[in-house]
Amino acid sequence: MNTVTVPVHVPQLGDSRGKHWAKVVTEVDTSKSSGWAFTGDFVADGGIQDLPVGAVLLVYGERGSRASPQAEARIYRVNGDATLSPEGEASGRAWARTLRDRVAELVAGTSDQPDLFELSHYSDHILAAELKQRGWTVIPPAEVS
Repeated sequence: MNTVTVPVHVPQLGDSRGKHWAKVVTEVDTSKSSGWAFTGDFVADGGIQDLPVGAVLLVYGERGSRASPQAEARIYRVNGDATLSPEGEASGRAWARTLRDRVAELVAGTSDQPDLFELSHYSDHILAAELKQRGWTVIPPAEVS
């Protein structure tokens, strides 16, 4: 089965002079309390990326001086309408441990998120594009006589 992807603007946190990155998290090691707890693929931040619908996106950035950087991190769920739903945020040195359990819930699918395979959660635009990609002819309801 093909994964449905949508073009999402991945935010860049912090200052462009400091560390900043984004990752699609696929697994969480709950025995770790640092950023190494999160396994997944890095994606470029600060622009549009094609991400899987339902993916958990972790975005990290630092503000301030190199001698005293201030970390901040946010987690998002990727929606079928190419938007991001905020699921948590943390700042300071304990950001990873603060977010770890919430990210683990999201990755495991034990949160209050809707069933990703229920089509009502996808926009008409995304559904039509997928059908067209599969060779269907799609006519919007307003154009049907």
